[in-house]
Amino acid sequence: MGADVAGPHELLTLRRPSPVLGTDKKVDVLVPPVTRAEGHPVLVLLHGFGGSRRTWTEQTRLVDHLRGTGLLVVMPESGRRWFVNDHAGHRYEDYLIGELVPLIRHSFPTAPGRWAVGGFSMGGAGALMQALRHPRLFSVVLSHAGAFEGPLRRGDPYAALRHDSTFLMPSTEVHERVWGPAGSPTRNTYNPYRLLTSWRSDARLSVYADVGTDDHQRIVLMNRNVAAALRAAGIDLEYHERPGGHDLGFVDHALGRSLEFVLERLRRATGASDRARDAHLRSQSARPRT
Repeated sequence: MGADVAGPHELLTLRRPSPVLGTDKKVDVLVPPVTRAEGHPVLVLLHGFGGSRRTWTEQTRLVDHLRGTGLLVVMPESGRRWFVNDHAGHRYEDYLIGELVPLIRHSFPTAPGRWAVGGFSMGGAGALMQALRHPRLFSVVLSHAGAFEGPLRRGDPYAALRHDSTFLMPSTEVHERVWGPAGSPTRNTYNPYRLLTSWRSDARLSVYADVGTDDHQRIVLMNRNVAAALRAAGIDLEYHERPGGHDLGFVDHALGRSLEFVLERLRRATGASDRARDAHLRSQSARPRT
């Protein structure tokens, strides 16, 4: 995964009908300026609550951070639906895994092997949930201020902040449209701690996670809790608490290192896959012929 010729990625928008969602869906893709014969490593980036597929290109310096990386970045959108198959019947996980992934593989030269997935807040939580549920697809996660305990939330822990008209954390009513009431099947399906208790130690996963020291205390604590659970599960983790709040300014400052982490771990995973393939071929050639 050497660096490509310096140059900006090209922003493309694909629009396709989604049978599982019953509507046309758009996805933005940042395509490297030079096509690799072996295909590009892929990162799927998920926006936060209230964001869109354009969050990353319009509110961060993602394109500048990507210069020279050769990384193909896919930016879908789910509105406020958390990229899960939710309580109300919106099947965004099925769209993401069953429709979007094949579309990207068909439309662009992608490198063999597993992909990376990441996001901010709602998107950071969704990224980890999807990686834990689909270990054969994703080998690397990046999360900025992940709202990991969304499935565990009861009531409105942010009630005192609702006087601010710009405050975007969901109300109880909006939250339960996605997650249902406490104890719902949707909450149980995506509970990250439940997913981690059944994690197979032989399924390789690397996670980059960070959170701002001025973020909501609930967000800071859940990031610490998830970091501890990831370590207990034996998952490769790089975790940071950095100055900043729950906003895209914090994300923008952190993107340089998180993208480095993604490329390092994808390179490592590709190398391991190549070694395993070579070992298999050697074992096949060593078998006696009959």
